[in-house]
Amino acid sequence: MEVVILAAGKGTRMHSALPKVLHQIGGRPMLLRVLDAAVSLSPDAIHVVVGVGAERAIAIAEEAYPDAGINWVTQKEQLGTGHAVREALPGLKQSDADNSVLILLGDVPLITRSTLQQVIDHCGPEQVSLLTSRVSLPEGFGRIIRNRDGDVAAIVEELDASPEQKRINEVNSGIMAVSALRLRAWLDALDTGNNQGEYYLTDIVAMAHADEVRIRATVVDETEVIGVNNKSQLAFLERHYQMGIANTLLEQGVTLLDPARLDVRGDVDCGRDVQIDVNVVLEGQVRLGDGVTVGANCVIKDSTIGTGTKILAGTHIEGAEIGKQISIGPMARIRPGTVLGDGCKIGNFVETKNAVIGEGSKANHLAYIGDAVIGDDCNIGAGAVFCNYDGANKHQTRLGNHVFVGSNSVLIAPVTLEDNAFVAAGSSVSSDVPAGSLAVARVKQRNVPGWKRPRKK
Repeated sequence: MEVVILAAGKGTRMHSALPKVLHQIGGRPMLLRVLDAAVSLSPDAIHVVVGVGAERAIAIAEEAYPDAGINWVTQKEQLGTGHAVREALPGLKQSDADNSVLILLGDVPLITRSTLQQVIDHCGPEQVSLLTSRVSLPEGFGRIIRNRDGDVAAIVEELDASPEQKRINEVNSGIMAVSALRLRAWLDALDTGNNQGEYYLTDIVAMAHADEVRIRATVVDETEVIGVNNKSQLAFLERHYQMGIANTLLEQGVTLLDPARLDVRGDVDCGRDVQIDVNVVLEGQVRLGDGVTVGANCVIKDSTIGTGTKILAGTHIEGAEIGKQISIGPMARIRPGTVLGDGCKIGNFVETKNAVIGEGSKANHLAYIGDAVIGDDCNIGAGAVFCNYDGANKHQTRLGNHVFVGSNSVLIAPVTLEDNAFVAAGSSVSSDVPAGSLAVARVKQRNVPGWKRPRKK
């Protein structure tokens, strides 16, 4: 079995410079979602038909599947779906009479492996396998024409359908499986005798019927096979996808305060008694331990959150390892490379990056902690800044255990503060502080008598 994915459409109705198949569902380009399903079937080969200027799509797919050996075929002229498949024929294994060709569409992102397996199982040298659905609004779709015995006899496109045929609500998904040898013969016989002047791939169904080849149709829910032609359809599929994720989490015991206001753009694994408030975005690989609560309007990306930790409203976390029983936020920013030990507290408007913070340490508000290793039970005062960048290179600040950094202090890396060191508020520390010492680094205060405030001009 080989797979041909049609992804050459210009996507004019998307009104975007981005190729249509690279628009995302659940944080992943549609083309990659189709490739996910195709690769899961372990085909002998995958052929993707793209249009002129598809270099970006090719680069993204090759990065995601560097070992898939994808055969990229460029359709230089947009002459219809039949022409697109014909362009891929030279790369197919035509000598094998038992070889099946599964044809997929790059803008049908929610297709599943189990459905495609059914399509493949119903395909053979004397049987064409189609995927169809029954829809409430069939306008714009090719209609499935069945004979008196209920067998599929043809597919009629919207522009070529009669008023009676337009009332049919079973429509073509565009996904099918065909014998490779049969496919070549039928594609060679296609013509452009239709209202669009294109080579319709769907015309091979009538040819198969005429050749007494059975057409087997598998009917599935329309949301699985709906394609994306505009931003409205993209938004509809996005919400359908997200509700599926939300329902899965609910079944696993996660409390979602509003399932319709959760966005998952990757994979999320939740322990028991997890609660997620509204407007939360989970991206990449996210792991939430038992008893984790996530407040409203939080973004968590590629991070692990330990048992009992509370993420308060408006907090952004990316690329971090968060321990147990920690409080973060509200409105904190935890950047990549952050590791928080159990019992830490990171308060409002605190930013961390490449910071390893020990157990029980806290930065309650208004601090920047970058490129730092901080011991246990330290206190970082309001307005403290770890100056880690000298204009060319990053440097590290190290704090021992039980270190106190007073408000509005600046630690200029590289610098080390040993156990029990104390920094007086408003100090600018540029040299090491021994254990148990107080560092006071302030400019002497000067009062000017009789000073007059400036006046607005």
